[in-house]
Amino acid sequence: MKKIAIIDDDVSISDMLAELLTREGYQVQRAYSGTEALLLLAGEKPDLILLDLMLPGLSGEEVLSQIEQVPVIVVSAKADTQDKVNLLLSGAADYITKPFDTKELLARIAVQLRNIEKPVNRTVLHFDELSLDLHRHQVTAGGQMIHLTKTEYAILKMLMQNPAQVITKNQILDRISDDTPDCMESSLKVHISNLRRKLRQSTGKNYIEAVWGIGFQLQKK
Repeated sequence: MKKIAIIDDDVSISDMLAELLTREGYQVQRAYSGTEALLLLAGEKPDLILLDLMLPGLSGEEVLSQIEQVPVIVVSAKADTQDKVNLLLSGAADYITKPFDTKELLARIAVQLRNIEKPVNRTVLHFDELSLDLHRHQVTAGGQMIHLTKTEYAILKMLMQNPAQVITKNQILDRISDDTPDCMESSLKVHISNLRRKLRQSTGKNYIEAVWGIGFQLQKK
């Protein structure tokens, strides 16, 4: 079942879209602000996103700039051609203007889902001076190969698979539990600290930022 995230602060529109998509057999996720959207997307990614622009907190444009590898259909009342052009050039897969015909929206969704390229062939992740080879389980930082423990590798892999997104502590523990059952909440901070130190020794940069009260994310500095 394909999963679609609805990011819109208008409850009536969000309810209508959720009912429509559920009736069509899609699984639905919902967020009502830009900040809530990023927290939602930090977990398991949807297959497609319907994104409004006029959001409280972070704007739709700011949210769009932080979305990678997921097609985004902008659903907005803004009808100016230049707005559409700018958003399409900024990464949106499609743009539909409110009010819209539901049959047209469903057709656009079907087209985007049909065109999704599965990222299974991507064997090397890159972030600034960091590279992580998923096949060989090797990590290089600043051009140097570094040795990571199994837990450190699992944490870095998750962060690099979700660049520019805040990953909560619980999400990290849940996602890496199968590979590293020894990692507990009490020891997570130590693993993060050791990983941060190893990356800094090779690059001189602090790549892992703690977001107070939430979790961690990668940063370029």
